[in-house]
Amino acid sequence: MSPLDPAHLARLREATPGCARVCHFNHAGASLPSQGTLDAMLGQLQREAREGPMEAAITGAQLQEQAREAAARLLNTSPAAIAFASSGSAAWSMAFSALPPWQAGDRILVGRHEWGGNLACLAQAVSAGAQLEVIPCDRHGAVSVEALESMLDSHVRLIALTWLPANGGLINPAAAVGQLARKRRIPYFIDAGQALGQLPCDVEALGCDVLKGAGRKYLRGPRGTALLYVRPGFLEQLQPLPRDVLSAPWNGQGFSLRDDARRFETSEVSLVLLAGLANALQELNSIGIEAIHQRIKTLADTLRQDLDRLPGLQRQDLGVAGQQSGLIAFTLKGWDCFALKEALARRGINIGANGVAYTPLDMQARGLTQIARIALSYLNTEAEIQCLLEALTELAERGPAG
Repeated sequence: MSPLDPAHLARLREATPGCARVCHFNHAGASLPSQGTLDAMLGQLQREAREGPMEAAITGAQLQEQAREAAARLLNTSPAAIAFASSGSAAWSMAFSALPPWQAGDRILVGRHEWGGNLACLAQAVSAGAQLEVIPCDRHGAVSVEALESMLDSHVRLIALTWLPANGGLINPAAAVGQLARKRRIPYFIDAGQALGQLPCDVEALGCDVLKGAGRKYLRGPRGTALLYVRPGFLEQLQPLPRDVLSAPWNGQGFSLRDDARRFETSEVSLVLLAGLANALQELNSIGIEAIHQRIKTLADTLRQDLDRLPGLQRQDLGVAGQQSGLIAFTLKGWDCFALKEALARRGINIGANGVAYTPLDMQARGLTQIARIALSYLNTEAEIQCLLEALTELAERGPAG
C-alpha cells in the first residue's frame, strides 16, 4: 500500500476546485469532483454539441466501458457483472423489483440500520404477504451474526444489509453475513452507498448477490450515476423492468434478456455523466483504496477524540471504537441539527444532517429525531478539521440565538 503523503494530498487538493472554496465534510452526501472529472464531462458534452449526440455516442460508449472496467477492478469482479443506474436507490429498487413474486409466509431479514429508501421498496413485498423482520444488534450496535444465524430457515427469501449506515460510524459485518447467506443459499443484497470509495470492497469476499452504491459519494463521481453489481450466477433469477433493445435485444425471433448485468440498463443514458464517472473511478483506482481507507480512518479516529472533549457535543455513533467509518454522527446541546448545518455553512464549512426517514428503524430504536453528520474524506486536512472544531466550539458557547 502506498500512503497518501502530504505532497500527494496537496496535488489531489489542487486538482479539486472545491477544496479552495469550502471546508467540505459532507462526502457521505456528495463529495467534491476533481477538475479531471469535470473536464471529462465537458469533453463529452462538447463532442455532442459539435458532432451530434448520437454520433458522439461512439466515443461516449467507449468511456462508458472504461467506467465499467474501472468499477469491476474496484469491486474485484468482471465488467459483465456491472450495470449503471441513475442513483443508488434506483439500482437497489430495480434489483429488488426483479426478484420473483413474493408470497405470504416469505421472510425478509434486514439490519436495524437499513436505508429508508430500501425499506420503502420492501414495503411492496410486505403488502404481498411477506414478513419484514429486523436482525437484533450486538452490544456495539452492529448486526448480530449469531442472532441472524438463529433466524434462518427455508422461508427466508432475502437478507438485506446496509454496510455503513447513513447515521453514524458503524461498519456492519457484511462478509460474515455473506458467509451465512451463501451457506444457506439465501439471496443477499448489500447497500454499499457509503462504503464504495471509502473501504476496500471485494464482492467475492463479501459473498453478496447484489451490491449498489452511488457515484456522487466517496467515488467522487457526478450526481445521477450509480453502480449495480449482480453476481453472474444470480442474474438468471432476475427479470428486470423496464426493457428496451439494449436490455432485451432482438435475437432474430423475439426479444430476450441479456446474459450480463446490462439487462438492468436501457439504451437512453447520459454518456456525459458516465464520462465523468469513468474518470472518477480511474482516479480512485490510481490512488488506491487501501491508502484512502487508512487516511480516512486516521483522520476519523483523531477527530472523534477531539469531539468528545467539546462541551455540549454528544456523539451518536455506533460500533467498536477504533473500527468505525469516516461518518461521525453527533448532536449539539441546544441546536437543531439542520440549523447547525446552516450556521456552519455560513462559515464555509459543509456538514450533513439527517432526520428519521434516512434510517427509521435505528433512529426510532435509539430515540433520535435527527443527527448532524461529519463525513471525512482523504481530501480533508488537519487545518480544515481545526476550523471545524473551532466553529463548533464557538457555536456551542453562544447557542442558536447568539
